[in-house]
Amino acid sequence: MARAHLEDAGPSRRLSDGTIARILPSRFAGGFELDVDGTPQSHVDLDDPTHLHFEYIARMAAVIDLLGMPGQPLTAVHLGAGALTLPRYLEHTRPGSRQQVVELEQPLADLVRENLPLPRGAQVRMRIGDARAVAQKMPPGLIGAADLVVSDVFAGAQTPAHLTTVEYYRILTRLLAPAGVLLVNVADGAGLAFARRQVATVRAVLPEVIVLAEVQTLKGRRFGNLVIAASPAPLPVEWLPRLMAAGPHPAKVAQGTELDEFARGARVMTDADAAPSPKPATSVFER
Repeated sequence: MARAHLEDAGPSRRLSDGTIARILPSRFAGGFELDVDGTPQSHVDLDDPTHLHFEYIARMAAVIDLLGMPGQPLTAVHLGAGALTLPRYLEHTRPGSRQQVVELEQPLADLVRENLPLPRGAQVRMRIGDARAVAQKMPPGLIGAADLVVSDVFAGAQTPAHLTTVEYYRILTRLLAPAGVLLVNVADGAGLAFARRQVATVRAVLPEVIVLAEVQTLKGRRFGNLVIAASPAPLPVEWLPRLMAAGPHPAKVAQGTELDEFARGARVMTDADAAPSPKPATSVFER
């Protein structure tokens, strides 16, 4: 994560909570960043959709690359639009994929579509509304049909509490095809108490679960992003450890007994005791 330089203010929209979403040139990675209230939400390279600057997005892409046959179109549901980084990646690497994207804020969706347009012909449908409510009302044709469901929803720098619970993940699981994969972006810091509960919660609804993260983040030594990948069927993990070790920073795949130990004693999160993800310190986003 990195803090955008707001003095370079680009196109912007005011969101329903009063915060400002801006699209800014990325000083260090090329392309553009979507910034919401000082928190970088997405990075996009319009010239190269495979250029994934945020590491957790690259880890999600590594899992996506192993789904089905190379180049095979997928059916995907994305909860949390951001700047549409993963939908662009999927359209580029899996032409013909059918994608549904859910975004709470119409102004943000308009800002992205006007300034960072998708390729002509991309089969990406945008739905406006709360991620959980929209996921619960997806068309019947999507129930049990999604090869990929991505949950990457943030209000500012935190995931809302109602999008962290076992009830929420049951809704998402209904969308998955028999071998479909759920990817969840989890942000947490020292001790990883929230991440441990999220792993326990996802494991309560899906039998196959792994976690991908930078090594120091997985040890709870720094604030960062962990990616939970889960499925009703065994995950295609054969090449993942090698891909994670390749960088750009040392990362690993936690699974099996290591994940048992990671989640040991962690309570499943329910609607009755839900909490948002922890708020990172401002310094996390400074360059």
